[in-house]
Amino acid sequence: MDEEQESPKVKVSDRRRFSAEGEPLEETDADPVQQAAEGSSTADEASVPEPPPPESAEADTTASEGRGTPPLPPASFETLVLSFGMQAQFELGFGGQADQEPPNLDVARHSIDMLGVLKEKTKGNLSLSEDRLLENTLTELRFRYVQVVGEINKQAKV
Repeated sequence: MDEEQESPKVKVSDRRRFSAEGEPLEETDADPVQQAAEGSSTADEASVPEPPPPESAEADTTASEGRGTPPLPPASFETLVLSFGMQAQFELGFGGQADQEPPNLDVARHSIDMLGVLKEKTKGNLSLSEDRLLENTLTELRFRYVQVVGEINKQAKV
């Protein structure tokens, strides 16, 4: 038999997004794996599994909506500050759950300290609204931390 007949046809596709000079290359809408599967004549090549969809914020929110969970908020400075703030409040016992565990002061203090580091490292680089959000969140969390420690000390004396 002839060697060309035995070997399957192979199509090579360049999937790079940038040229050697760093210039963006034109993207094609067609999937190279699917093009190869459609162009092949053998069943083995046609059964190539499709690659997973590209990871993006849109894909993540669409997938989470399908599972019944709310979509994730956009990644932003405000979201970061609010995330640390909510973590600290939850650990201080302000989660609003009836069967909540006792406050975890170490983890709460760590979240508050992380916000303090964020404030120190971003000093002078924040917009007015971002600076106010961070300052107000830190003030509120520090006040609540002192409140919870005071309540724990008061209960320990009784």
